[in-house]
Amino acid sequence: VVRRRLLQRYEHQPFISCLAGFYSCRWKRYQRRRTEPGKCCCKMWECVFFPLLVGAFCFSLIFLYVVGEAKNDYNNFDWYNYGNLGFWFLWSLVLLIVAAILFTYIALLLVVAMCLLAEGQQLYLHWSHKIGTFLVLVFSVTALSVLSVLWADQWKTVRLSFQITAPYLHIGAITIMVLLSWPMALHAIRADKKVVRVIIVGPYLAILLFLFLIPLGMYSPCIREMGTLGPKPALIGHRGAPMLAPENTEMSFQKTIEHGGDGLETDVTISYDGVPFLMHDSTLTRTTNIKEVYPNDSAQNAALFSWDTLQKLNAGTWFFKDKPFSFMGSLSRADQIQAMNQSIYKLSNFLRLADSQNKFVIFDLYRPPEKHPYRNSWIKRTLEVILNESGIRPHLVLWLENSMRSFVQSAAPGFQQTMGRKAPVEDLLMDNIVKLNLVYTEMSSEDIRKYAEANITTNLYVVNEPWLFSLAWCSGAHSVTTNAVHILKNLNQPLFLMTPQQYNIMWILTDVVAVLLISLIFAL
Repeated sequence: VVRRRLLQRYEHQPFISCLAGFYSCRWKRYQRRRTEPGKCCCKMWECVFFPLLVGAFCFSLIFLYVVGEAKNDYNNFDWYNYGNLGFWFLWSLVLLIVAAILFTYIALLLVVAMCLLAEGQQLYLHWSHKIGTFLVLVFSVTALSVLSVLWADQWKTVRLSFQITAPYLHIGAITIMVLLSWPMALHAIRADKKVVRVIIVGPYLAILLFLFLIPLGMYSPCIREMGTLGPKPALIGHRGAPMLAPENTEMSFQKTIEHGGDGLETDVTISYDGVPFLMHDSTLTRTTNIKEVYPNDSAQNAALFSWDTLQKLNAGTWFFKDKPFSFMGSLSRADQIQAMNQSIYKLSNFLRLADSQNKFVIFDLYRPPEKHPYRNSWIKRTLEVILNESGIRPHLVLWLENSMRSFVQSAAPGFQQTMGRKAPVEDLLMDNIVKLNLVYTEMSSEDIRKYAEANITTNLYVVNEPWLFSLAWCSGAHSVTTNAVHILKNLNQPLFLMTPQQYNIMWILTDVVAVLLISLIFAL
């Protein structure tokens, strides 16, 4: 008892006390144990649980990386939940915050454990942290499994992101291995058997060698020789500028034009009395005040309303009640007033605006439901509006709808025929296709180059994040459809652009510095 009191009084070790207090809830000196030479760093059950801590760190890191790189598609994720739950909420932002908190917690535990090992302390993880670690591991694995089933395309986004982030992830991994070299060297030296030293150092050196050589298999279109980069892709406003104004409204398209957008994208539905108007959803619930004006008809298909009825609805107030994006800038007072007074936009007015500003247009054309008067004449009615009522110059129209394409070509030979999927070049030329409109996950620099050689350009949708736009630029895309024209317009060159020589210097210099530091640590 006297010795314990003396230790508490005279052997102050505030750094180790804080580490052990957080990790083991052992704040007092006599509660801790140092690792004896030749002995294991922890008891058997702790040796069993430590790999679970490492596993929780790895899976929570993967989960955070996937959620972080999915930011480009947060709106799609929220829209999917809206379709299933019936109300709008920014679930994507909640998912990002949860992923960040879980990773930070596990990373902090692991860092503290490494510091304790470096100080020669035995590890003992408090039972509350063991429960927390287990829950993080289970949650991360479950979340990744659910995302793989419900949002499988997101793994394609992750693979694309490696073409941008891999060189920097490589530097980060090497840095971690350098930091781990200190506890590895300490325990290898203290081990009294060669077998134990091999067990400690062998896997570490194998992983380190793998990381040193992994750049040999890396590929990125943004690692290229000077002067080989193509022109900046044109920017097409996806439903206008939906981060700055209510989607598919006149204000939204005006904002796209103000910020230098090159084209406008929208969605076209036909009213019950034959007036084509702009609406993405099948119902009017999300983007209008129909629940207030016609509460009994709020679930009805948007195409079953007459144009007179549609004109009475407000298409702007929802923008402030249910923010469509997690990261939106604030609007000026004048813009707020303008946005709150938006109404549903007619196709003819949309086309006149595009023609007056010399902007090309592309749109998804939705077929009306059963028993609709224009169910079988929807394309003819749309063509009538484009050719006879809007006055838009035909070459500004990128015609995407594949139904009755031969009829459309004969009625409007000036349209730029656009296909929404990949196909052999011969088939595309036979159908007079001049542009492909592809989801960005199908991005391939080889395919883009192959189509370009046949004078077929490629548009990628929906590209919101600067890193993804940079990848599309380096891959040779002619244009992208985006919700963020105001952001991407300011990029003067792709992010992460470098020459092969610059990349080789970065790779070799990182490996050489790491070898020197690790060798020095083991030598000391």
